[in-house]
Amino acid sequence: MHKISYSHNEQSIIDALCVAASSQKVEAYLVGGFVRDKLLGRPTNDIDVVCVGSGIEFAKAFSKVMNGHHKVNVFPNFGTAQVVCKDYDVEFVGARKESYRSESRKPIVENGTIEDDQQRRDFTINALAISLNNETKGELVDPFNGIDDLKNKRIVTPLAPDQTFSDDPLRMLRAIRFATQLNFKIDPKTLASIAEQKERISIISAERIITELTKIMQSKVPSIGFEYLFDTGLLALILPTIHALHGVEVKNGIGHKDNFYHTIKVLDNVAEMSDNIWLRWAALYHDVGKPKSKRFDEKLGWTFHGHDMIGANMIKKIFKRLKLPLDHRMHYVAKMVRLHLRPISLTKTDITDSAVRRMIFDSGEDVDDLMLLCRADITSKNEFKVKRYQKNYDILLQKIEEIEEKDRLRNWQPPISGEEIMAAFGLKPCKTVGTIKLAIREAILNGDIENNYEDAKLYMIETGKIHGLEYLS
Repeated sequence: MHKISYSHNEQSIIDALCVAASSQKVEAYLVGGFVRDKLLGRPTNDIDVVCVGSGIEFAKAFSKVMNGHHKVNVFPNFGTAQVVCKDYDVEFVGARKESYRSESRKPIVENGTIEDDQQRRDFTINALAISLNNETKGELVDPFNGIDDLKNKRIVTPLAPDQTFSDDPLRMLRAIRFATQLNFKIDPKTLASIAEQKERISIISAERIITELTKIMQSKVPSIGFEYLFDTGLLALILPTIHALHGVEVKNGIGHKDNFYHTIKVLDNVAEMSDNIWLRWAALYHDVGKPKSKRFDEKLGWTFHGHDMIGANMIKKIFKRLKLPLDHRMHYVAKMVRLHLRPISLTKTDITDSAVRRMIFDSGEDVDDLMLLCRADITSKNEFKVKRYQKNYDILLQKIEEIEEKDRLRNWQPPISGEEIMAAFGLKPCKTVGTIKLAIREAILNGDIENNYEDAKLYMIETGKIHGLEYLS
């Protein structure tokens, strides 16, 4: 685990850092995520450097060693600098120690030693350092035994966890994020402290919370993070509508599935099939309308009628609260939530061409994502039922392909425009124009006419006659 293999580019950067440290007569170290990821054999393009002194001056010295071909970007308010070397982002900072006030996560910063700098870091696996100094070059500096935590796949804080999380509550989410990304376990004392300190998350901005949540969502198995969020009580505070999915109610001996655990299983299923982060958000929220729609029927048992529409209508408010983008990405998620039951309903009955056309029309270019979400929604433990659903989905996929090839409904544009309808009958903008346009669309979706200009034009003329209109040309 101690042996690190560097690429040619990495080694040239490290050699230059060593020369700069020697010329400046300062202590310098590789630290944090770069060291952690190199020890784990994970790819990384971010190189973090700490020096005992001015990080900005050290960055300038490094640039000179690299023949001045790399610009030094200075951030004086933070005392940091950045140099981009080919595919690598090299960040420089002076060693520092920090102290915190209870009402803020912004620290009071002072110059410090490498030991001070390691002590202020969030987790032992991020407090590892490698010396760039002549006498100790390449040696691992590990005051908190982070190397053992890497080997044992543990997330542990270097100081007492209560202090670490009280100082900066964002670290609670970072602990869960790293556990999810690396498939590590959070140390029991660290985990208990998160549950104890959870209310401190209230001083963290929505933007910073969503950054960590997004990284959890982008992980290979996002459910790891969501189980930690639930178990610590953080989920109820930051994603209350997802927390509300948890639990099973029983009436007359009849219960329903726990929609929280179902949801995070669907999220994992989508993560196996797609890197599309917005489809993953859709998976997380696809059943969000269930708590509001839940009813018990003496004959049917538990029902969730309309939860698709209720959930879709909740998305804008949820995105606003989380400071997620209120643009086409939000509309995409809402559409996926609104339509997620449509393919399921088509697999339960004989599939008509008309129903498939309408689904293609309503989902547009996102029909493949919709089908993927619906396939991911199959989480039954009954193998026979799963195989039957999968077979029905395969039949539906084949039907979509056939109809799409014949009718070209994806990203459908009406063959006859409103302007052409007005010109054909000498109309000004009015309700009748919309009525004729809608009639043409419905005729195509029902399969009464082909999706082409000639058939649509003839149908327009016939529909105009029904409305007492004379075709002019």
